[in-house]
Amino acid sequence: MVAVRSALFLLLATLLTMPFGVLVSLAAVLPMPVRYRIIAVWRVGFMALCRYVLGIRYQVIGRENIPAEPSVVLAKHQSAWETVGLQEIFPPLVFVLKKELLRVPFFGWGLAALKMISIDRAAAKDALKQVFDQGRDRLSAGYWVVIFPEGTRVAPGQTCRYKPGGAHLAVRAGARVVPVAHDAGERWRRGALSISPGLITVSIGPPIDPAGKTAAKINALAAAWIEGEMRRLSPHRYPAPGDAVAA
Repeated sequence: MVAVRSALFLLLATLLTMPFGVLVSLAAVLPMPVRYRIIAVWRVGFMALCRYVLGIRYQVIGRENIPAEPSVVLAKHQSAWETVGLQEIFPPLVFVLKKELLRVPFFGWGLAALKMISIDRAAAKDALKQVFDQGRDRLSAGYWVVIFPEGTRVAPGQTCRYKPGGAHLAVRAGARVVPVAHDAGERWRRGALSISPGLITVSIGPPIDPAGKTAAKINALAAAWIEGEMRRLSPHRYPAPGDAVAA
């Protein structure tokens, strides 16, 4: 049954995304708020499919930690879910993403029209400059900037090195950093054809003020909070020494 529901979801999500990708692309001449209102309709539809077809719901812990002003969000990346779910929690936002995604038909066209911060990961220095310049521009325009500091989707219970680009942006822009942990990977694993029903928990940590802190310090604080919270959200993925890791 899970496999059938997952296949139906992927079909319906594709059919939903195609016209909106075209519509947002055609609306590229319109002001950004109009484009974001269009994509908000797509987001509502996508999240409805998650809830009613897949049986995925979500809850947010720590909403009181969300600053009033747009900030830099450093989030765990485990699945495709958070690329849409975070849009509901931090609207309006832009993601820092690899430029290859802009070439994906329909989906990539929409991303390009929404002025996401696309980077060429093969050119590290240029990529950092793009993040700094475009990131400050988006923050000043009132958009949250979401960065996945590990740079890729990571399976539950695992971690990669936290890259400091987001922390450097926060220092240069004078913006606070909001760390975010979640367990979406428990329901929607990378590369999995079957998506499991259940509850996703998104946990938002206290914002980190960049004043008087180096980028390295901010990055370390964010990584420590996220990884510590991941152990609370998915304790079975972090067994005591000598215990077996849950499959």
